[in-house]
This record gives sequence, structure tokens and C-alpha cells, in this order.
Amino acid sequence: MSRRFITATLCAVLLAFPATLKAQGNPVTKESDSPINDQGSNYNYRSNITRVAPRLPGLHLEVLEFADRLLLSNRTGQTVTVYGYQGEPYARVLASGAVEVNEHSPAYFLNQSFYAAVNVPPSASPSAKPAWTLIDRTGQLEWHDHRIHWMSPALPPQVKDKGKRTKIFAWQVPIAVGDKRGTVDGQLFWVPEQGSKTPVGAIVALVLIILAGLALVLVVRRRRRGGGPPGPGADATPERPAQEAW
Repeated sequence: MSRRFITATLCAVLLAFPATLKAQGNPVTKESDSPINDQGSNYNYRSNITRVAPRLPGLHLEVLEFADRLLLSNRTGQTVTVYGYQGEPYARVLASGAVEVNEHSPAYFLNQSFYAAVNVPPSASPSAKPAWTLIDRTGQLEWHDHRIHWMSPALPPQVKDKGKRTKIFAWQVPIAVGDKRGTVDGQLFWVPEQGSKTPVGAIVALVLIILAGLALVLVVRRRRRGGGPPGPGADATPERPAQEAW
């Protein structure tokens, strides 16, 4: 083991230690595959579904990526329709599993930006005749919905203490199963960042053990280099100095 290797190892440990401590306060999250390209941070927000009506076998909804998207699965044998922000039909999942979006719905364009920072064309109107476009045949609709998240990069006024879980608002997304109207109800919360479960003390102890071990290696090497006469059985000669086994 060379002195250069030991020095490099010491430097690597010392450089990694501050980075490890810094990571304690940052949650590890899966990268969103949302098509939204100006997405703000959702790490401190959680949207939870509290009720789905009508409640039918085969109808399932869930929130994806904290408060970013909704996923609707339709196995009811009926058409499930999701309505936009002005009450217009926005998307639907047919009994056959075909998934369609209405390109005349303003929500179709507004949902393409995390903060709805888009220009809606004149052809998109809540009173316009729906223009249904097939996008999938899986029986599942996944979409970004502004009703389930906080529509600003600024801190919500409800949050007085960032370290405390706080309710921001209750939300509703109107739907219909067949001709039966209903809603998906939920709540949006602010949640404080959760640090790593690994105690800082344990990390400090591990780093100290590594440093102590490397220091011991240096001490042993110095003693061997300046040691006394070779012991019995030593194979050192003037022509061939003794070699370390490690």
C-alpha cells in the first residue's frame, strides 16, 4: 500500500463526509416522468384523496409524485369522464379501455404547464363541441390537474411554521361514471422535509474509525522502514531488500 494511495483515500473520506452530512436534510425522491416542463418542487406538498363518488368496483384513483398528477383506472364497464376547470368534458376512459382527451377543452392546454403559463387558443372553449383524440388503450388516464397542487412557487400563507404539517386546502375534481355525476375529493398538505434515518453520530463514528485505521497503517509502515536487524529466517540480503507482504 503506497503513501499516495493512503493520502488519496484520506482526501476522499474527508471530501465525502460534508456531502454526506448535507444529504441528511434532502429527501431522496424518484424523478418525475411528468410531461410538465416547468414543474416546481412538490417535495413539501402532499395531496391525498379522501373520497371518490360514485364508489364503484373497478374505479380506482390515486395521486402520483406527491401532488403532481392523478391516475384513473377504469374497469367499471362504463365510460368515466373527467371534467375541466370550467365544467367542460376534458378526458374520458371508455368501457373498452380507450383513453381520449378533448382538444377543445381549455384544460387540455392549461394542464401542459405546471402553473398554467400557456396561451389557450380560441378553438378551446367550454362551449365548443368536444374534439376527442385517442391517446391510449390501457384503460388508464394519467393527467396533471391544477386543482390538486399549490399554484405558485411562493410559500402558501397558511404555512406559518415550515417544520409543521399544515393543511393548505380541500379540493374537488368533477367526474361522471356513465350518466352518474360525482367528484374526486382530496386535501393538500404542506409537510416538513424529512431527514435521513441514519444518525449523524453514526456517520461521524464511521469516518473516525476509517481515519484511525489509515493512521495506524502509516505508523506501521514508518516503523518497518526504520526497523532493526532482520530476525531469524529473514530473507533480506544487500542485493535484495525485504519486501512487505501488503
